[in-house]
Amino acid sequence: MSAEEPRIGTGRRRLLRGAVAGTLGAAGLAAASGCPAHAAERDAPVQDDARELSVAVLLYDGFTALDAVGPYEMLCRVPGVRVTMVARQAGPVRTDTGELTLVAERAMSDVTRADVLLVPGGGNRGTVAMMEDADAHRWIRRIHRRSTWTTSVCTGSLILGSAGLLRGLPATTYWASRPYLKEVGAVYTPGRFVETGKIITAAGVSAGIDMGLHLASRLSGEKVAMAMQLAVEYDPDPPYDTGSPEKADAETEALALKLLEDSAR
Repeated sequence: MSAEEPRIGTGRRRLLRGAVAGTLGAAGLAAASGCPAHAAERDAPVQDDARELSVAVLLYDGFTALDAVGPYEMLCRVPGVRVTMVARQAGPVRTDTGELTLVAERAMSDVTRADVLLVPGGGNRGTVAMMEDADAHRWIRRIHRRSTWTTSVCTGSLILGSAGLLRGLPATTYWASRPYLKEVGAVYTPGRFVETGKIITAAGVSAGIDMGLHLASRLSGEKVAMAMQLAVEYDPDPPYDTGSPEKADAETEALALKLLEDSAR
């Protein structure tokens, strides 16, 4: 931990360590409190060869924040896993609202391999631009050739499809974009996430959290995934039951799409 790290971070970490001290040994503490940047400090890497598993999250102008951050939060503390934000160029990348940016650590040209590729969805502007971006498609195909898992969230599946990865395959996407899957050669299949071979597509936005937990299980085992669900206290109990078009009326659907359109920048 660097001397510049805020005291609140140090205090929180000490608090968490104190809370689990009665049930975890020293090795368990190292795993529970570690973050990707400190993976080398872990006593027992999951991989036999002690090599970190790399997860590359592709950011682009107009992506949706939770599409990227939801899976990130499920994976960033999994032992032996390193999550890296990647974009056309390293640096800040705007989300679909234009009011938030995430920082890409590395440029696409510097990343030639990843164990897991994750493509988030975005607003119309970002998704359409990426569906037409031949350079991005070439990079996606290059990473996919050697990946263990190639994944998407929301309209990210339309980007994977535009890169030629979903021809004839079952896939899912954001509820309002389901008809477009056929245009990129995929077969719409209902589900919070759909796994076909080494490709996993998640439905809209929050479904990326579910897929992230599924990936955590694939990468490090079910016990770790279950522990991660508890670690982030992911226990959904929403006050409403309109989370899919099958449960919402036409007026709610129209308002949902208007809210998205009005917030786009």
